[in-house]
Amino acid sequence: MPLKQILCQDKAVSILQNAYKAQRIPHAYIFAGNDGIGKFSTAKQWAKLLLCENPVLENGFYDCCSTCKSCQLVDADSHPDFIHIYKELLEFTKEGKNRQPPLELPIDVIREFLVQQAPKKPFHSKRKIFVITEAEKLNPSSQNALLKTLEEPPGYCSIILICNALDKLLPTTKSRCQTIRFGPVDRSVIADKLKNFDLDTETSDFFARFSKGSIGTALFLAKLQAAGAEIYNTKRQIIETVASLKLEFALKAASDFLLVAKKIAKSWSKISTQTSAKDIERKSKKLIINIIISALSDCVKLNLRQTELIINADQTNSIAKLAASFNSETASYAIEKAAENISWIDANVNEKLIFEHLLLNLCVCVRM
Repeated sequence: MPLKQILCQDKAVSILQNAYKAQRIPHAYIFAGNDGIGKFSTAKQWAKLLLCENPVLENGFYDCCSTCKSCQLVDADSHPDFIHIYKELLEFTKEGKNRQPPLELPIDVIREFLVQQAPKKPFHSKRKIFVITEAEKLNPSSQNALLKTLEEPPGYCSIILICNALDKLLPTTKSRCQTIRFGPVDRSVIADKLKNFDLDTETSDFFARFSKGSIGTALFLAKLQAAGAEIYNTKRQIIETVASLKLEFALKAASDFLLVAKKIAKSWSKISTQTSAKDIERKSKKLIINIIISALSDCVKLNLRQTELIINADQTNSIAKLAASFNSETASYAIEKAAENISWIDANVNEKLIFEHLLLNLCVCVRM
C-alpha cells in the first residue's frame, strides 16, 4: 500500500510530503493519535519512500516505486535498514532470555536495538529508519537513554515514535521530535473495508461503530470473529447481562466475564503470534470492559437524545433498560470507574477482583 493510499490522514501525509519535497526531513517524528488509525502504516510507507531506490513523482505527489529491491524488502519485513522496535524484543537482548514479557518498553531494548545500532551505517540504503511502536510505554529510563540519539542522530537516521498517549512521553522527548497528529477514520470508510470480511450487516455495523474511528481496531475485531472468537455474540450477551444485572448475581457474572476473556484470548493468540500471551490476556480483559463502557456511553447519549451516535444500535431495548437505571451523571461516574478498572489490568491487580469490583460498582451506581 503506497503512501498515497493511506486512508483519511490527508493532513499527516501532506506534512510528510512537504518535508520530502523540500528535502528538510526531521530526524525524529512522533506520530500521535488513537490506536489503529494508520500511524504504523503511514510510518512504514514513509520509510519505504525514504529508502526507495526509484521514488516516483505523479501529480505533484512523491511516493515509493513499490518495485525496487528496497521496497520489496520493506514489504517482506526484512529490510536491514528498517528497524521496528517493540517491547517484546526484550527476549532477544543479551540478558533477555527467559525474562517475563514486560509491561513497559525497557531500556535494554532501546539501548541494544536503537542507541547501539544508530551509529552503524546503513547496510542496503542511504538511510536508516527506526520505528518504535507503543512509544507511550517507554519508561523514563528508556526515554532518557534515547535522548542523546534523538538530539544528535547520524545524518542518515530517521526515528519515528508511534504513540497512542502523548501525555506519557517526557517533555524532553517531545521537544526533540516533530509531532504529527492523526485523526479518526470516517466510519463509512471503515464500513467499506469491513466488506472484505464475511460479516452480516449487524456485526459489521457494530464493529464500525465500536472502533470509534480506529480502522485497525475494526479490522482486528473482524479477524477475531473469523478466528472463532464470536466477538459479536459475546458483546450482545455481555450487554444483556449488564442491563439485567442484580447485586446477588454480580459475582457470578464477574466469573463468567473472566472466562469469556480467556476464550477470546485463545483466538487472539492465533492471529497475534508476536504478542506475548500476557499482553493478549490483558487486551482481552480490556475488550470486555470497553464493551461495558460502550453500553454506559450509549446510556448518556440516549438520555441526551443523541441516538444517531449510539454504538450498540442493535440492542436498543437493552440500552433503554440501562438508561432507565443510569442517568447521565451516574453513567458518567460508572464509565470513570470502569476506566479505572482498565488501569488495574496493567497494574496486575487480581483479575477476578477487577471484574467483581466493576460489576459491584455498577450495582451500587444503579442505587445512587
